[in-house]
Amino acid sequence: MPAHQRDYYEVLGVERGASAQDLKKAYRKLAMEFHPDRNSAPDAAEKFKEVNRAYEVLSDDEKRNIYDRFGHAGVEGHGAGPQGFDGFSTFEGFGDIFDAFFGGAQRGGGRRRRGPARGGDLRYNLKLTFEEAAFGVEKEIEFARMERCEHCSGRGAEPGTELTVCPDCNGAGEIRRAQQSIFGQFVNVSACGRCQGEGRIVSNPCETCRGTGRQRSERKIAVKVPAGVDDGAQIRIGGEGEAGVRGGEPGHLYVVLAVARHAVFQRVEDHILLELPVNVAQAALGAKVTIPTLDGDMEFEVPAGTQTDEEFVIRGKGVPHLRSSGRGDMVVRVTAVIPESLTDEQRELLEKLAETMGTPVLPKRSKGFFERIRDAMAG
Repeated sequence: MPAHQRDYYEVLGVERGASAQDLKKAYRKLAMEFHPDRNSAPDAAEKFKEVNRAYEVLSDDEKRNIYDRFGHAGVEGHGAGPQGFDGFSTFEGFGDIFDAFFGGAQRGGGRRRRGPARGGDLRYNLKLTFEEAAFGVEKEIEFARMERCEHCSGRGAEPGTELTVCPDCNGAGEIRRAQQSIFGQFVNVSACGRCQGEGRIVSNPCETCRGTGRQRSERKIAVKVPAGVDDGAQIRIGGEGEAGVRGGEPGHLYVVLAVARHAVFQRVEDHILLELPVNVAQAALGAKVTIPTLDGDMEFEVPAGTQTDEEFVIRGKGVPHLRSSGRGDMVVRVTAVIPESLTDEQRELLEKLAETMGTPVLPKRSKGFFERIRDAMAG
């Protein structure tokens, strides 16, 4: 964990007791502010990722509870992890969070055996085009994972042989150590290191997996990406992670989406923005031009007298909504481009035109489409 990692509540600018609604409101405001497509500052992308990670943790009740108790150390690796091989990485869940912090101390006064260990979760980074994220796609992915050994059925022992009682814990799966302190004697109970808390050990290891009960294998699956996903979204596929140890539950596969930028469109929420350059004559007289959309080219009419940065909304031409029907809108922002050089004929025509026109008055500028969205989110 980086030494400079900021508190997630500080990142979102909310109090520790903030409600889910307050968290969402703060997140949407900051995500709009630091989105790389709208903010060209050198650190915008990093801040955008930081805001997303903070909201990912605090918007999840389980993760937030663990973060409140243990800070960054508690949530490191949950939903993210160090980059592994072939585009994915392994990270463990929170099943033994108490063991990690308290050394496996006995809880509740009873004897506890760990039992079969759950398999680790996997992360796979999947790259998508802008259009694939907008309309959805099915992708086949291939990754390596630990699977149950077929030769020994995951037991770790050579078929026909039995597991033996662990000599260190006598089958209890735990080691009890009495220690004396100024407050008297107390007993520390921890999982047996030799048998990993199972109470049994392998005397005759499987020749295929060498006693681990698992072996590495390549796995291919089809991943259905729904329409409307955005950069950084995660798809959890249950049971497709690492196999559990000796009968333990398998982990999950988290497919993390990386959406490429579009050549002409910018995305904000489920809306898209198209910057349309026109010449002075087209802006003044009006013109019919062909513009791209996510559904293909269409004819667009620039009204006469269009001002620079004036925006026109085309309903239902944006990105499909992820969790509901319908689509966002497409905003066409028109910019009148002033030529940097003129021919003699063009200069003469413009000089004649200038003689017939007085001193212009700046038009009253109303708020743009995305400014109104930002204000609505902030309010």
